[in-house]
Amino acid sequence: MKRFALLLALLALCAGCGGSKAPKFTPQAQVLPSLVAPPFTLHDDEGHAVSLTSKPGHYVIVTFLYTHCPDVCPIIAGNLNRALKTATAKQAGLTVLAVSVDPKGDTAGAVRKYIAERGLVSSFDYLIGSRAQLAPVWAAFHIGAVAGPEDVVTHQSYEFLIDPAGRERLLYGKGVQAGWIVRDLKTLMKTS
Repeated sequence: MKRFALLLALLALCAGCGGSKAPKFTPQAQVLPSLVAPPFTLHDDEGHAVSLTSKPGHYVIVTFLYTHCPDVCPIIAGNLNRALKTATAKQAGLTVLAVSVDPKGDTAGAVRKYIAERGLVSSFDYLIGSRAQLAPVWAAFHIGAVAGPEDVVTHQSYEFLIDPAGRERLLYGKGVQAGWIVRDLKTLMKTS
């Protein structure tokens, strides 16, 4: 909670900062105060350990999804997948780490089916685990996940763009578009 309060305070202070030398990001991206992203390690559907530090020197997007989501999650996954297929994303070494918010429903088999049905590229890692493994990651990124009736999970839909130094740089909402990410990556790569 202390980290979240600091993040909000820094965002408020930085809201008027910048000037002509500040990088120009898409209006849909919330610029973060470059705090170091919370470290975590989870496993993918094949049982491989994956962490933020698995791809040193590359950009990473951390998002929170679940495979049985009836509405927003498939759209987010599709838009992030389109971003990953671009030349800019490949040049940046962009990886998506999708952290499950449904430890009950997101089994290895469900994730493999989700990946196949949506044609997710290999740089899209879907991370799963038990509630005990996932909850600290949710808390570190200030994501609430509440299981409801009929396997519906209510959760925040944010995407954190993390730079090669492991700093949180941009925050997107559920309407994230591939073009926004590509444009912002180009800006970050020019200014880094």
